[in-house]
Amino acid sequence: MSIQLTLQEITEQLGGTVTGFEGTLIKRVGSLGFAQAGAISFFSDIKYTTQLHNTTASAVIIKPEHAGLTTLPKIISDNPYTYFARLSQLFNPEYVAPIGVQSTVVIDATARISDSCSIGANTLIEANVTLGENVTIGPGCMIERNSFIGDNTKLEANVTIKHNTQIGRNCHLFSGCVIGNDGFGYAESATPDNQKYWIKIPQIGRVVIHNYVDIGANTTVDRGTIDDTIIEEGAKLDNLIQIAHNCRIGAHTVIAGCVGIAGSAVIGKHCKIGGAAMILGHLSIADNVTISPGSMVMRSIQKSGTYTALMPFQEHDAWLKTAANIRHLSQLTDKMKQLTDKIKSLEETVEKLTSQRQT
Repeated sequence: MSIQLTLQEITEQLGGTVTGFEGTLIKRVGSLGFAQAGAISFFSDIKYTTQLHNTTASAVIIKPEHAGLTTLPKIISDNPYTYFARLSQLFNPEYVAPIGVQSTVVIDATARISDSCSIGANTLIEANVTLGENVTIGPGCMIERNSFIGDNTKLEANVTIKHNTQIGRNCHLFSGCVIGNDGFGYAESATPDNQKYWIKIPQIGRVVIHNYVDIGANTTVDRGTIDDTIIEEGAKLDNLIQIAHNCRIGAHTVIAGCVGIAGSAVIGKHCKIGGAAMILGHLSIADNVTISPGSMVMRSIQKSGTYTALMPFQEHDAWLKTAANIRHLSQLTDKMKQLTDKIKSLEETVEKLTSQRQT
């Protein structure tokens, strides 16, 4: 059954102040550009003023300082985007899987499964696994031995949880992610006749995920080589991210898709890492750091702020010239040093001659 609420009923549940007709009926959320009658949208940036003027939405969530930009019924909020997110949750409640275990599930006799859990078809749960209250396991999941999953955590379809993994409460792991696979660890060796080859280093650490963590589809988090890989409380990871062994992701940090973080990197709290950024191993990133999309981070960041490490976006021919100039920077630096040395030598000569004349 679809949900319908008036603006007044919405503010009674979520707060905020209504300006205009409080009885305006809202049936869904929508964007300014495509919302239809019965929908509510949000406005938080004046660069979208034209869309606000042209929208066919029935109401809008808006900041106090922007309220005069429209005659539509509105909910006044200091943070329209956050309010919109909460309202969208209200209109689109999460599906609750039925409690119980599907007939095709295989559960080891030593596993401890709460009666309130929901376990989907073709899931395998190995020895000494513990599932807390109200855990939801989607179809096709694999939970290896000695793993623990806390209350109210949800695994979508085809999630793989490797052995000894610890997952906290109220987490959400999306389809296809792999938690606790071996990290990429090899030591180079050689035969007596100096033929080199690689020896795999056993990965004996764990992955420990704290409470309220989301991990996107097909993201991988590797177990530690010796120490644990740790994802702290409230962190949000997008799809297709690689977190290597022994990394630590700070609380409430958000990481966009296709980011790669090499082994033993430590990311601070409340960081924001843009899509396709790369962070080298054994680096430390301070709290409250924002890294722009596509950046290559090659050294530790000790101070909060926004950091960008990108070649400039240009037309291709212009980019080639820029790249060529960058390649010759060392030569230019050497020439500048030579010129500086010559100027200094000339200045010293002039100073010496001037001193002699005065004498």
